Amino acid sequence: MIKINLLPYREKAAKAGMARQIILTAGILIFLVVILAGTQIYLSANNARMEDEIKTDEEKLVVLNKKVGDVEKFKENKRVLERKLSVINGLEENRLAPVKMMDELVRLVPTRDVWLDKFTQKGMELQIEGIARDNTAVSRFMWNLERASFISAVELVSSKEKEVSKVKLQQFNLTCQMKKGA
Repeated sequence: MIKINLLPYREKAAKAGMARQIILTAGILIFLVVILAGTQIYLSANNARMEDEIKTDEEKLVVLNKKVGDVEKFKENKRVLERKLSVINGLEENRLAPVKMMDELVRLVPTRDVWLDKFTQKGMELQIEGIARDNTAVSRFMWNLERASFISAVELVSSKEKEVSKVKLQQFNLTCQMKKGA
């Protein structure tokens, strides 16, 4: 006897295979959606954290820029003060120089022979105007000036005779070059 199976077992197996494939495909799709959603959540959180860090860093940058500005102002104030101090130190070093120079000049003037009328300093040049008894007294005064510690050269600009109270005297004008550092 021949047995015939009339049940559609192949169709049942095909349907079962298809159902497995649909379930597997749906599982894979759900898994991919979960992975993509997780990645999206992670990236969003990471992005938010980085934006917070950027905001914090920008606030720090503003504070640091203010401090840098304060430091620059401090440095500029320091430079200004150092320049002022150098000027003050220079003045302090040279404050007695004119007194010493005048003292030495007074000692160089021949007594009873030469009288100084005007003494002018412009930079490194001295101009001396005065009256002397005669040309010899003017010459002696120039000779004394050339040996002074603060003068490097003496030049007679003019010498002319002048009458004062019916006495003939020599009016002179000298130009002296000062030594550097004097």
